[in-house]
Amino acid sequence: MGRSQETFSKKEKEKKKLRKRQDKEAKKEDRKANSSKGKELDEMMAYVDEFGNISDTPPDPTKKKKVIKQEDIQIGVARQAELDPADLIRKGTVTFFNTSKGYGFIKDHESQESIFVHQNAVQGTIGENDKVTFEVEKGLKGLNAVNVKPAV
Repeated sequence: MGRSQETFSKKEKEKKKLRKRQDKEAKKEDRKANSSKGKELDEMMAYVDEFGNISDTPPDPTKKKKVIKQEDIQIGVARQAELDPADLIRKGTVTFFNTSKGYGFIKDHESQESIFVHQNAVQGTIGENDKVTFEVEKGLKGLNAVNVKPAV
């Protein structure tokens, strides 16, 4: 007499498959019943109030709207007034200058910061402890002195 081909583990696997199929069908029916498709336009609409918050209530048409001039809107960086070229010229003292390597540092009299200077930016010759006038530009590693001239 032959034994049954079904074992306990096979029965359990089949029960799991059946349960999974039933759960999947139940979820499918639930999605169909609670579908968000086909809603009315008013139910899907969102509004932004005067404070920038999203709400589901439309704005009150009786409220007075603020009128904003196009010129008052600033996008990006605010415009700055043109700088006088005389204001760009700074004064300082050379704290270190290596002529063989071609670079040095200038200490600004106003801000007391140390600014890098390369010999290509020097007009004339300078040495340590010389008073100089210069302009500043932004470099890769910080401020660089340009148009460096010995002070008269």
